[in-house]
Amino acid sequence: MASARAARRAEASDRGAPGWEVMLDAPPVQVYFRAMQTGAPANPQKINLRRPDIMEAVQAQVLTHYRSELVERIRAGGGVLSSGELTVKLAKEFGFCYGVERAIDLAYAAKKYFSEVSPQTPIYLLGEIIHNPEVNDQISNLGIQIISPKPTDEELSHLQAGDAVIIPAFGTEVGTRKKLEAKGCRLVDTTCGDVMSVWKRVRQYSKESVTSIIHGKAKHEETKATTSQARAYGSGHYLVVFTLADTDYVCNYILNGGDKAEFLDKFKGAYSAGFDPDLHLQAVGVANQTTMLRGETEEVQRRFKAAMAKKHGEAGLDQHFRFFDTICGATQDRQDALQKLLLEPMNLLIVIGGYNSSNTSHLAEMGEAKLPTYFIKNAGKMASEKQIVHYNQHLHKEVETRDWLPAGKITVGITAGASCPNNLIEDTIRRLFELRGISVLELLKNHEPPAV
Repeated sequence: MASARAARRAEASDRGAPGWEVMLDAPPVQVYFRAMQTGAPANPQKINLRRPDIMEAVQAQVLTHYRSELVERIRAGGGVLSSGELTVKLAKEFGFCYGVERAIDLAYAAKKYFSEVSPQTPIYLLGEIIHNPEVNDQISNLGIQIISPKPTDEELSHLQAGDAVIIPAFGTEVGTRKKLEAKGCRLVDTTCGDVMSVWKRVRQYSKESVTSIIHGKAKHEETKATTSQARAYGSGHYLVVFTLADTDYVCNYILNGGDKAEFLDKFKGAYSAGFDPDLHLQAVGVANQTTMLRGETEEVQRRFKAAMAKKHGEAGLDQHFRFFDTICGATQDRQDALQKLLLEPMNLLIVIGGYNSSNTSHLAEMGEAKLPTYFIKNAGKMASEKQIVHYNQHLHKEVETRDWLPAGKITVGITAGASCPNNLIEDTIRRLFELRGISVLELLKNHEPPAV
């Protein structure tokens, strides 16, 4: 697992993820907390969460909670495990990405640090560290108190100067951060570098009075954090589009005008205060929630570019349209790996992850377009060969499917979102073989890693 982590760090460095290597690997290694008194100048404190003694303990905890020897063996053996009439194939890339590992490490390190240095200091987490219920349960079990992603006034009233607050991997809204700083809280910022890249682009649009068209889910925490950036540092506005149909509607409005009231009603909750489609669609810049499908975001970009070129002419395009590739590299790697897996003969696909995980939901969408696909959050959802409970994205709820696991010789594909730990993937693999009456102990004994 250590080598896998090193590979993901190198991959993140190659993508130019801002600040990751500086914060985590380059000496001296320090995480910055901002301790501010209301109305007083900033007084940054440098607290080293990555001390060797802390990280040794953190790594031991993380490995205990999330590691899977079986998954590592299968990966080392080419991603295929067969026994009896059942074959399981893992996508080449799946599960925890570097940004998720980093966020979890920092949460565990914060708990370790404050337990030793200041045991009376409460530690809070804004919502979920990542979108996986089992991981968030583990974080809660450490004694970290979970509060709302956007704390209410009542929740804020309980926070004191010096309290530690963990910002999750998908970030937080600018207003929330400012309120926490004003309270004098110390912030453990685990925001993913790819998310911060989007923020940088959106802030630039804002400074240039360019409206940010954000391809994403308006109610997703990451998108809320990103939209807050669009209004924090300039005169820009934002509009969130989720589907290509949304995109076409906006493009048609740009070209032909329309009913403003209808427009505002259609996108209610997905645009900035004071947004006027007649005024604020003159110049647009496309960005995205980092976990969307790359092909769909690229199509959003293409359609807006075509509309602006038609409206203003090619010569004026630079004044009216901007775009930047802000798809997360790990998200794309998992989508590419699944696309390759789906080219192989399989009877069904299982996608593992949190139901509110955007990158996981897109993996499930990809599978559903090709073959029977079951989106589950853990192995317990596979009740028997005759019954599985899985998430239906169209109905937005769990549903039950009967006779889901065919008899006879079958191949099952497995992938997992970037917020799903390997131990949950192992549980799923073990359960599949158990349903076929195959001993998990025999699986481990017979699937020895290749000789080095």
